[in-house]
Amino acid sequence: MGKILQITCHGTPHEIGLKHGTEAKVQIARCIDFYAELFKQNAKMQWPSVRDLAMEFEPIMRKKWPAYLEEMGGIAEGAQVELSDIIAINVRTEINFGLFSDGCTALSWRTEEASFLAQNWDWMEAQKENLILLTIEQQNTPTIKMVTEAGLIGKIGLNSAGVGVCLNAIKVKGMDPTRVPCHLGLRMVLESNSREAAIERLEKYGVASSCHYLIADASGGTGLEWSSIELAKIPMDEKRQVFHSNHFLTKHPGVVDTVWLADSSFRVSRIEELCKDLGSSPSAEEIFGLFKDERNYPGAICRAQVGEVTSASLFNIVMDLVKRRATVTMGRPVEPEEVVELVF
Repeated sequence: MGKILQITCHGTPHEIGLKHGTEAKVQIARCIDFYAELFKQNAKMQWPSVRDLAMEFEPIMRKKWPAYLEEMGGIAEGAQVELSDIIAINVRTEINFGLFSDGCTALSWRTEEASFLAQNWDWMEAQKENLILLTIEQQNTPTIKMVTEAGLIGKIGLNSAGVGVCLNAIKVKGMDPTRVPCHLGLRMVLESNSREAAIERLEKYGVASSCHYLIADASGGTGLEWSSIELAKIPMDEKRQVFHSNHFLTKHPGVVDTVWLADSSFRVSRIEELCKDLGSSPSAEEIFGLFKDERNYPGAICRAQVGEVTSASLFNIVMDLVKRRATVTMGRPVEPEEVVELVF
């Protein structure tokens, strides 16, 4: 893999999208092809049908989140694709209805000196070449630095106000198109000035499909387990930690969790166990070390796409939200391909 593409965008929503689309044109085309193939395999859906479904979100976005729609229009223009292509990859989680999901292990830990937020992002290796590092500078909003799939306006990262977010996929049926799509909700978090403000904004809209957001700032983290009908919060434990993988850790009345990855329970208990050995003031390097763990390989915290395990750890991010900085390690943490520092 070559070096990850880094893009800095600023200006109006359309200008931000146009720069993103123009500079990531190749990666966006490949990203669309990747999801078109996946929908064909997993949902027996051809891409034109996926685009038609995606456009059902357009009037809701136009009404509730016009700036996001404007940015997607800029991406489409820059990448020379249809707006429906860009909306489709941004609402892929909602169109799936949980047909396929990415697996990940995440951790928030408020220590004596730091507020760490970290995760391995696990997905199919074919998508690794379509990851980009996006910096977005907007007026009256914190500057955002995130790792995202090319063409997506929200993903995993942090902002200049020291707010960060991680994502865990959860495979539960149900979708409400009047609520904010999962990846647009991540963007909302990254435009917030504090963890509380982010949670308040998300609660106002609700999230359209099942997922888990781990949101943190300098004061610590909160887990938000969403289904399409409700929300359960996971506060910090007595050690000021929150752990998550790919299944609901709390009760969700009226919602059936598939626990679709057999190793999900293993990974969340494993990272909790590993943290016990670190004492109360671990370094960022020690936090990164947790994500190298290969116990239960290939379905480990440091995951490998081998046999029945269909995803690998494509990157790791360790954020320190007190210092407002992050280290992104591309590739599996045990075989790093490139390390990039994100600093405000």
